[in-house]
Amino acid sequence: MVFVIAKPDTNRVVVTNKNSGISIVIPAHAVEVAHNVFSLGTAIDVDGRIVEGFIIVHKKNNAKPPWAGGGGKKGGSTCYSLIAKGASWKNPEPYILDNGVDSSLMKTSIDTWEAEVNSEIFGDEDLNGVFDGIDGDEIGERPDGKNEVTQFSLGPLDSNTIAYTITWGRFSGKPSERYLSEWEMVFNTDFAFGDGELNESVMDFQSIASHELGHALGLSHPDSTCIEETMYASAGYGETKKRDLFDGDIAGLKELYN
Repeated sequence: MVFVIAKPDTNRVVVTNKNSGISIVIPAHAVEVAHNVFSLGTAIDVDGRIVEGFIIVHKKNNAKPPWAGGGGKKGGSTCYSLIAKGASWKNPEPYILDNGVDSSLMKTSIDTWEAEVNSEIFGDEDLNGVFDGIDGDEIGERPDGKNEVTQFSLGPLDSNTIAYTITWGRFSGKPSERYLSEWEMVFNTDFAFGDGELNESVMDFQSIASHELGHALGLSHPDSTCIEETMYASAGYGETKKRDLFDGDIAGLKELYN
């Protein structure tokens, strides 16, 4: 894993992943360190700590619907990737949902992850919290001390991006001293979200939320052969199987939280 030590630059540029063709507007200093994973460098959080940030992009694929079958490597206990070994939540913290985000399905996706380690990773929804924009209204500018979920149009530059998550924490140094400190999640409303079991032409909200929460708890994308995993880097319309975790997802989770 490569890290960039830099003061955040609030100038915006369009960065294109050369392999996927995805473009996303992020800070000028951001560096692609893995497929669809961009380092934001370092910033000072609300507690005065130097933390590092990553934007991890979830793209649309042209996969067959889940009932159509297909080949590819099955998932397994090695089908996972960590943002950084040891970088996990040390204490649960609340999260805030923007208007229109489905609270019940977010909680279902959180419960899916937490059930595998029989402990609380995320805190409860802060019903009194005030949503005030992603990281000071500047994407990836700095941590703002809140874990927030929102949804808005990413526009034509991000036409293949279903959602993305920004994860802040300490990802370098001794693994025992690493931690997560904040996450921000954005769903792209240029896609129709809903229940993929009832409508195969929508992005299944629960599946996408489960994937994004994996980034919020410290997981990255596994390799491109791990097509069964919830944390696989892309998703298709009507795909619901990733509501449930697969072997690699669980193995990665337990490496961080057991």
